[in-house]
Amino acid sequence: MATIKPFRGLRPPKDLVEQVESRPYDVLDSEEARVEAGDNEKSLYHIIKPEINFEPGVSEYDPRVYESAAEQFKKFQDKGWLVQDAEENYYIYAQTMNNKTQYGLVVGAAVDDYMTGVIKKHELTRRDKEEDRMKHVRVCDANMEPVFFAYPDNAVLDALINKYAKTAPEYDFIAPIDGFRHQFWIVSDKNDINLITEEFHKMPNLYIADGHHRSAAAALVGAEKRKQNPNHKGDEEYNYFMAVCFQASQLTILDYNRVVKDLNGMTSQEFLKALEEDFVVENKGSEDYKPQHLHEFSLYLDHEWYSLTARKGKYNPNDPIGILDVDISSRLILDKLMGIKDLRSDKRIDFVGGLRGLEELRRRVDNGEMRWALALYPVTMKQIMDIADSGKIMPPKATWFEPKLRSGLVVHKLQ
Repeated sequence: MATIKPFRGLRPPKDLVEQVESRPYDVLDSEEARVEAGDNEKSLYHIIKPEINFEPGVSEYDPRVYESAAEQFKKFQDKGWLVQDAEENYYIYAQTMNNKTQYGLVVGAAVDDYMTGVIKKHELTRRDKEEDRMKHVRVCDANMEPVFFAYPDNAVLDALINKYAKTAPEYDFIAPIDGFRHQFWIVSDKNDINLITEEFHKMPNLYIADGHHRSAAAALVGAEKRKQNPNHKGDEEYNYFMAVCFQASQLTILDYNRVVKDLNGMTSQEFLKALEEDFVVENKGSEDYKPQHLHEFSLYLDHEWYSLTARKGKYNPNDPIGILDVDISSRLILDKLMGIKDLRSDKRIDFVGGLRGLEELRRRVDNGEMRWALALYPVTMKQIMDIADSGKIMPPKATWFEPKLRSGLVVHKLQ
């Protein structure tokens, strides 16, 4: 059963939130963060992308960079740009994209639940990325950014969230980069707090949707702090880490598409012919063509779109991994025909999040940077949960959640 607790959030005053808030650390590079922060000293990028506090070219892994994060975090508190709530609260965070709103509960998730598998994961993590985030959590002694969880739909929590959604939010703004709306409410009523805690306790599992490295880092630092504390009792703040939990049915997963540099020595006609062994290939002409259902792919090659439908018998419908389009395309196209075996490290392939649309695929092929592109039908939340439940791991570059969580609306201190 899932254990959560409210916490004393560290938040910007209402009139400063739009100066403090930022995109998450892992969706932009150092230069983009430097540009977005500009001359705004209140931008959270000074803490979560602290390399921007140095001359360009200083490594984000330089020890001075981590120290700078801690210094900036202290400065934000000293200057009143981040202020800690007096009482423990839960929070509600709503995101609106394309007129669709999803509501998340901001909670303290239990380190124990991560360690024992109550919190389920579907992605492998890289040790170097974990260590980077662990250093950041250690030096700040806080979870600066939340992780993104899904929970099975729950009518009781839905009703409670809807009650708050009818009231005036603490924060309400449109993010300048993406035009999405972000709203934030404080849940301070003791009865509502108890209700949320109890409803989560009935849930057998929570699921990491996005933020596997942040989850691992937060949990591992929490476990470290236990060992270092001779008086550890179990109720200390470091036993919990900050997560935003959304009902599974509300989440939007976009397609995560592939662009490839060459045809592995084949001509276009040879490639199309080779595809026919495993797919029904149909020319759709020059108009953009999106996959309409699972197991259909859209191939862009030589200014033409093709529908590729996987033939029956080429995948196992009873295998939660084998039935995934990312697995089918990796096995039957990228590996078998292109010789691309490791999606994480092969330089011949790149990935394009679905928010950029088919036109981005077309652009990168038409300008000669890439030779062909493949658009996939999006993975469903049910598929992700089935895979997590089965204890298996999603293939890399399989899911693209949108909108991303904004950082800086609330911070969780570990003391």
